[in-house]
Amino acid sequence: MDQQAMLTRDLVLRICATATEFDPEWIRLDRKVVAPFTAPRDTSLIERVTAAAAAVGVEHVLICRTRPEYAYEPVTQVRAATASLIGVIRSWGDEPTDFLVCLEDFSAAVLITAEELTVAAGPADYVAALVGPDIGRARADFAAAAHDRQDPDLLEAADLYGCPVPDDPAAPSRRSLADRITGRNRADRDGPPRAAAGPRALRGAWGWAMVVVLVVAAPFVPGIPGTVAVAVLTVWLLAQLAWLARSRTLSFAALLRLALLGALTTWPVALVELAVASAVRLDPGDPLAYVYLAVPVEEAAKFTPLLLFWLVARRRMRRFAAVDYLLAAAACGAGFQLVESAASLLVFSDAVAYPLPQGGLFTLLPGWLEHPVAGIRFSGHAVTTGLVGAAVGLAVVGRGLYGAKLWLLPPLALGATALEHLNHNAALAELTPTALTTVVFALYGNGAATRWLLLLLLVCAVLLDHRMLRFAAQSTPPLPGEAPLRGLTARAHGRAVWRRSHLPGDIAPLFRGIALAWARFPVTLTQAASAVLHEFAVQLAAARRGPATLYSTWRLLRRRREHAMGVARAAGRTRRQDPDRGELAAEVDGLAERLGLAAPALAASAVLAVAGAVAAATVPLPAAVGEPGAAYAFVTVTFLTDWFTALPTVQAAWAAAGTLALASLLASGWSVPRDLPSLRRFLRTPSAAVGTVLGAGAPGQLPYAVVGLLGLLLPKSTDRLLARSR
Repeated sequence: MDQQAMLTRDLVLRICATATEFDPEWIRLDRKVVAPFTAPRDTSLIERVTAAAAAVGVEHVLICRTRPEYAYEPVTQVRAATASLIGVIRSWGDEPTDFLVCLEDFSAAVLITAEELTVAAGPADYVAALVGPDIGRARADFAAAAHDRQDPDLLEAADLYGCPVPDDPAAPSRRSLADRITGRNRADRDGPPRAAAGPRALRGAWGWAMVVVLVVAAPFVPGIPGTVAVAVLTVWLLAQLAWLARSRTLSFAALLRLALLGALTTWPVALVELAVASAVRLDPGDPLAYVYLAVPVEEAAKFTPLLLFWLVARRRMRRFAAVDYLLAAAACGAGFQLVESAASLLVFSDAVAYPLPQGGLFTLLPGWLEHPVAGIRFSGHAVTTGLVGAAVGLAVVGRGLYGAKLWLLPPLALGATALEHLNHNAALAELTPTALTTVVFALYGNGAATRWLLLLLLVCAVLLDHRMLRFAAQSTPPLPGEAPLRGLTARAHGRAVWRRSHLPGDIAPLFRGIALAWARFPVTLTQAASAVLHEFAVQLAAARRGPATLYSTWRLLRRRREHAMGVARAAGRTRRQDPDRGELAAEVDGLAERLGLAAPALAASAVLAVAGAVAAATVPLPAAVGEPGAAYAFVTVTFLTDWFTALPTVQAAWAAAGTLALASLLASGWSVPRDLPSLRRFLRTPSAAVGTVLGAGAPGQLPYAVVGLLGLLLPKSTDRLLARSR
């Protein structure tokens, strides 16, 4: 065994507050997961310590006694093996003592007292190897045992390390209005099936009725088929982003409602542009207004739905993941783009002067607009607004880890999107940009690279989110089964420990920070991949057991991420976390049993859409001049207003009905189905079964049904994905 130059005093002062307590400052560094537990002082405890070291891929550990009388003993470096650790402990004599086993880079440690108290602190994988995969349950059990036994040492440890106190009257119980409404709706949906069957059937019937309305209205309003096609392309774009965002907490139905709000924002934005034009004495139809008026106003106003969301559900946004900001912003921009494209299709159905969104079923992030003459591309409001949202999400969620420098990203992203929007509007107004604008815009591909930049930020946001989610491991119930890539994750972690422990201490802080980040990156990458693949494995195993199990698994995974993100972003501050951990733990246990594993506003939106359209038709706006086409919000609303008021009565009625139908289809019918039809129920009560079919088969729910039925074709060997250890 090699003797380290470090003395016991130096190591203990770095990690411990006393001989039997960890230093809170050391725990807060890197936001370590902490779990106190009781265990007999025998070989099995040492085996768990070596298993924890193996879980993070280290071969050597540091061990020393923590009492003051041993302060000047050298710290011993020893192989992470049971026999080696026992040999060191026996060399100290037969008298029980407090001692510390620590990783070489001081990122994790286990403090073993002379009594039965043991405390583990470090990454989630390290602590889970000592107390079990459900760290939150182990902490709660420790607190319950401490209160049952009234042991002062255990009670002090439970309080020091923040273990949840059973029936704590000081625990936060106040919920925001938005959380109370969400909880009430979820309770109604999860309640007796008969109570929710009526509203679900009505929603499904209304959705299919709106489809019929669109089909019937198409001959009367020629632009409706093209508008529906653009709406489908918009939904497909958001579906791609939602699927790629493997750490999101927002439901897909919420994204489409935000898209509807983004579409309705077009009318207030047009009024703002008119007011600004009047204030600066600029004709809103002037070509210069396309650039100097539309771009700054619209780039800021597109975030209005997200601002409203923050005002009414501020606590819910505290549980947002970084990708949620991207998705919410992209949804707002997608609705804005939908109105601009629909205006061109409806008003100029015979000869469209405004470029239409490009892309198809097999196109990644469709919806861009081409300007062949100018040689530029506008990526679409969904992509550009999503780019700014991604930058904001990285700054908001990651500032605690990477500092305030992340706030440089939103201005840079906003400048890039504004420049792209400016060149797009300049091409529509037949204006020539300045040489500087042209050169800067050409540096990132004249708009062709924006989609790839958005994907890059999305990947960064997912990696950041999964790193944050691991900080909440002491509260979040683990998923059933074994996580994949455990061996790869352990090797990456062990390599990072070696690099950090061998990093010279006299290098400049800048280079030291770069070296530490480089050592950490493979760990973040492998842990995120492991978490994503684990969720996929759980979904595949659930899909094989039928649509009902798959749908409940989807809801559980999203709510579990929401809870974990709320805990991680709270950073130790006392907040009520919704969803509740107890509810999630019960759902996870139920899912484990089903998998055969051991436990470890429809009307309001539609009326709002029609009211917005009617209000826009009655607002007196000056006539737009210049190039025809929906170039910006003022021009879009002006053309739509003139077009709607000039329609004959019958066509106007069908146009209003089509608007109502499209808004209704975006606002409802996209949630994951809950109560599924069954053949037995159909044979007993056919009328009730028809209502169940409508409740689970709204137009937007058909993709869920297809995926659920395809899951039944999966082979039985799919279950082995959750049992692999490597």
